Formats: sequence, structure tokens, C-alpha cells
Amino acid sequence: MSKHTPEDEAWLIARSKRGDLEAFNQLVERYQQLMYASVLRVLGNADAAADVTQDAFFSAFRHIQSFKGGSSFRAWLLRIGSNLACDYWRYKQRHPAASLDELTDDDEPHTQEALGALVDTHLSDNPEARLLNQELQELIQTGLQQLPLDQRVAVVLCDIEGFSYEEVASSTQSTLGTVRSRISRGRTKLRQYLSQHRELLPRDYRLTS
Repeated sequence: MSKHTPEDEAWLIARSKRGDLEAFNQLVERYQQLMYASVLRVLGNADAAADVTQDAFFSAFRHIQSFKGGSSFRAWLLRIGSNLACDYWRYKQRHPAASLDELTDDDEPHTQEALGALVDTHLSDNPEARLLNQELQELIQTGLQQLPLDQRVAVVLCDIEGFSYEEVASSTQSTLGTVRSRISRGRTKLRQYLSQHRELLPRDYRLTS
């Protein structure tokens, strides 16, 4: 099967704007794993992430007329997902009983290699390596949950999803300076957390004091 082209995606979006649910479902199939993974990184709960992901696609279909094509559709979708994840998290905090050294510093240009490389989606055939990778992913998720919500969202979008600072600012409706500050502080806290578990980090990514 051939890869989807930007033209193909534009056609599906245009059809979706005309109310074509089948076309939109093709977009859902293309992006649902990405959306779910991003929301899960923010919320840390699989059931909640699944619910928010579903709500995000419902919202995207209802508001697809607002997508003008000036930015990527992927970024537009993930902005909806991250906003709903933040809303869910805040609601959960208000109603708890009702709810279910390589990280780059502030002066460097935006890169995602350090954390992005640790968030490895490729599974090894070696059972021991698979177990270590699972433990590493759980460690990163736990570390992300230690961050304040605004820093967590910024780090997830920038270092895991690969957004530029400008895209993060647009997605979170924040100034560029605020985004830079959140990412810098979030990376520092995450680096400090991961440094306490050096034995789980791949040798090339072990953080030095």
C-alpha cells in the first residue's frame, strides 16, 4: 500500500468539511495512535487517555471548518488533544473522587533527540531488552507525571511529539518566552528525576552530574 500524500490528506480534510464521515474516519485511523500516545503522556492513565482521545476526535470533526490549512493538520489535532487533556486533568484535581544532561538547556536551539530517543517505540526481539525498555518507558512516564501540568504539556509536545517552540506556543496559547521557560524548567526537573535511575538509561543517554 502506498503512503498517504499531503494531497491525499488535503482531499480527506476537504471531504470531512463537507460532512463526509467516512473520509474523517480515515483521518482518525491515521492519527489515533499518535493522539492517544500524546494524551497518555500528559495524563498517565490509559482509560482516561482513551476517553480524551475519543472526545478530541469528536471535537475535531465538529470544528473541522475552523482548520484553515495554514498549519499542519497533525499539529491542529494534537492541540485539541492537549487542550482536552489539560481540561480533564484540572477537573480531576478539583474533583478527585469523580475521576477515575542531554535534555537540551534553554540556550540551545530546539532539538528533541535526547528525550525523543529514549521514548522508543521499536520493540527488541530480545526479551531482556524488551523488559528494560518497558521499565524505561514507565520511568519516563512517571517522571513526566512529576512535572506541573503546563511544563508536562510543553515537554511532551516539544521533545516527544517534535513540535517547534512556535507550534507549542500556538497550541497552548502562550507566548514564546513562556514556552521556552516551561520547557527549560520541565527538562531540568525531568533530568533530575531520571538521574536517580541511571541504571535504566541506555549508556549513550546516561546523564552526568
